Amino acid sequence: MPAPVRITFLGGLGEIGRNCAAIEVDDRILLIDCGLMFPDADMLGIDLVLPDFTWLLENKDRVEGAVITHGHEDHHGGLAYLLRDLSFPIYGSALTLGLASNRIEEAGLLDRTELIPVKDNERRRIGPFDCEFIPVTHSVPHGFATAIHTPQGTILHTGDFKLDLTPVDGRLTDLGVMGAIAQNEGIRLLLADSTNADEKGYARSETTVGAVLRDLFVANEGRRIVTACFASHIHRVQQIADAAIATGRVVATLGLSMKKNVRLARDMGLLRIPEDKLLDIDDVGDLAPGRVCVISTGSQGEPMSALALMAAAESKWLKLGPDDTVILSSHPIPGNEMNVSKVIDGLVRLGVEVVHSGHNDVHATGHAKQEELKTIQSILKPEWFVPVHGEYRHMVAHAKLAQTMGMPAERTMVCEDGDQILLNDTGLTRAGRVPSGYLYVDGIIGDVGHGVLRDRRILAEEGVVVVIVTIDASTGEVLTGPEVITRGWVYAPEADDLLDECRQVVADAVHEACVTEGQRDIESLQRTVRRAAGRFVNARTRRRPMIVPVVMEA
Repeated sequence: MPAPVRITFLGGLGEIGRNCAAIEVDDRILLIDCGLMFPDADMLGIDLVLPDFTWLLENKDRVEGAVITHGHEDHHGGLAYLLRDLSFPIYGSALTLGLASNRIEEAGLLDRTELIPVKDNERRRIGPFDCEFIPVTHSVPHGFATAIHTPQGTILHTGDFKLDLTPVDGRLTDLGVMGAIAQNEGIRLLLADSTNADEKGYARSETTVGAVLRDLFVANEGRRIVTACFASHIHRVQQIADAAIATGRVVATLGLSMKKNVRLARDMGLLRIPEDKLLDIDDVGDLAPGRVCVISTGSQGEPMSALALMAAAESKWLKLGPDDTVILSSHPIPGNEMNVSKVIDGLVRLGVEVVHSGHNDVHATGHAKQEELKTIQSILKPEWFVPVHGEYRHMVAHAKLAQTMGMPAERTMVCEDGDQILLNDTGLTRAGRVPSGYLYVDGIIGDVGHGVLRDRRILAEEGVVVVIVTIDASTGEVLTGPEVITRGWVYAPEADDLLDECRQVVADAVHEACVTEGQRDIESLQRTVRRAAGRFVNARTRRRPMIVPVVMEA
């Protein structure tokens, strides 16, 4: 009897980001992606969000390796953190590994892994996993769908994809290979990208953006143009450069990741910009504005990114003004809309002409829409289907879409982060749960925790009140204080009466606890101070700031 295959979803199901799944064959584990997610606005001070690696760490001796489907950080950015505790080889296209290695190298962890490049349609054995790497088009070049031939049949993971029939590099999604697998051995389980499952029609070809960009460059003749896009979007960078060169401009990059990725793509022959047309940002200052195109990072409004610094007039490289046009050749990732709006507002205040996807077609999605997803279903005809990669509504929409194509509802399973499913001779069943919460990264510190975030929210919304009391250890009498220090609750110079009243309430409570009830231990007295101050603050102001009691003995 063939051994069962278990799949564990550690991220990417119910959110955009943190994509990470683990497939188990013969007691070995193969990771499909290990990504990060950028924080929501309410995750105060958090830099990145990772999958919960608890289950992986408990099973680290069984991890055979990781397959990275493509070069976006929501699919590979978590490796630089997981490799601190685990060591395993990483498989992907040469470009994908080049992009992923940047973060791993910055973390000093390249010695904990082996980067193994695979080619289009290569079939490779990774331990007990028989993997076939199938080309797909996406917004970063050289992405793969992965067909994993297991004892329970073929599991096909699409990765992020769309059916672009006129891609910039001519590399098509290989529907022929997918169809051959489906026709010959069949697809036992399909795991497919759901990001645009609720959007009708087809995704626009990436090449259509090039025509829009060329028109914008012609329309802005004589003006300096700054474009912003994802640093990994090599096809978009190529089309920006083509439009710039065609209208007599030179190109300069701004932002460390953009500079690194352009160099990498040019070295690999994936980006074609003539040497004499690519200048250092230092060298464009003396050129006429109409001869310059700057390709910058910061299209998502990231704080401290090159574009955000320009919008705040704090960039040491470029000072923008009424003679400049900024083209945001991207669309805000869910959760980033506020940051992008803030950057646009800053640019407009400087007099800059801003062009974005809201009024020009300067962006094309990299994810398949409904008609393309239907095409995949019609070609693959999977026995079982689990939508992945998307918010919950996207996955539900994808499940319903599959059902319109004849997929039985009972063979469609919508899962969430932490779910385990088991594929065996009888079919696909749910097989338990593993830890799947958010792992927060603040600076170089991982696992900040929900408690820290809760404290930060209280501090941001309600403020803090610190109450300091010194008591006589022998008698319990208050020697000094209570002193009340506040930030963000009330403005102290204008609230003397309120603070005096708070001091008196706390002093009375401490006296009652020490003299009448005979309390002496510091922890009990701190609880007394916190309770008295908290009740007073809430009763008088209907607010709940953080109360920090400090009780000292003398």
